[in-house]
Amino acid sequence: MDTLKTKHAHLQQYLSQLGNLAVAFSGGVDSTFLLKSAHAVLGHKIIAVTARSCSFPKRELDEASDFVQKNGIEHVIVDSEELDIEGFSKNPVNRCYLCKTELFTKIRDIADSRGIRHIAEGSNADDEGDYRPGLQAVAELGILSPLRHANLTKNDIRQLSAELGLPTWNKQSFACLSSRFPYGEKITKERLAKIDQAEQFLLDSGFRQVRVRFHDNLARIETDEDGFQKLFDKKLRETIYKRFKEIGFVYVSIDILGYRTGSMNEMLKIVNS
Repeated sequence: MDTLKTKHAHLQQYLSQLGNLAVAFSGGVDSTFLLKSAHAVLGHKIIAVTARSCSFPKRELDEASDFVQKNGIEHVIVDSEELDIEGFSKNPVNRCYLCKTELFTKIRDIADSRGIRHIAEGSNADDEGDYRPGLQAVAELGILSPLRHANLTKNDIRQLSAELGLPTWNKQSFACLSSRFPYGEKITKERLAKIDQAEQFLLDSGFRQVRVRFHDNLARIETDEDGFQKLFDKKLRETIYKRFKEIGFVYVSIDILGYRTGSMNEMLKIVNS
């Protein structure tokens, strides 16, 4: 098995051979590490491209903008509203494929206009094991996945990010707000706003890793072990319920399995079994 040092060296060598690069940058753990690594070897020959939409919270956009500004990296913000994509709002099982196809097509146009040959995104080696239709779009459009190429896992990336002093080394995992809806459940701006407000309230209340899954008038909270400990506080639970009710939910539940990526894909496994 490759050592962490070997994997990192492999990544740097791979990036150095690209010449120039546009990085799809969300400000999350993976794309921040990728952008920093690319900037270290390619310098001003890279740009960061961030998509702005109603499924991407303002706090995430602000953090992404702050990072590139502090690191002197050129930043392009592109409007990429998923709800304008035909069929997206119906939330089909290939929703992420539709989104990534539209996004990377826009990034390709930006890269072409600047004479940039390569585009990279931040999926890691752990993403190989789950249902990820977005990776189909990545493959079809010739988008590079340097972290997967170097066989870097999420834990590897967190450890290397800590060594580099990146503020995202222990940042909570994040996926677009559209992932909070069961497949087939219609996605609207109003519903996305409800999820955004609910998750922001939990973050402001001291929770670190949370998801609020949308089930019509019920909100299902997924959190980590620290979050479970907080929820032993009856007053806090009552405060959460009151706020969620103001947002528009009738019922609020806590998922006893806690936070996990791709929990909405569990229904696909049942249907296909």
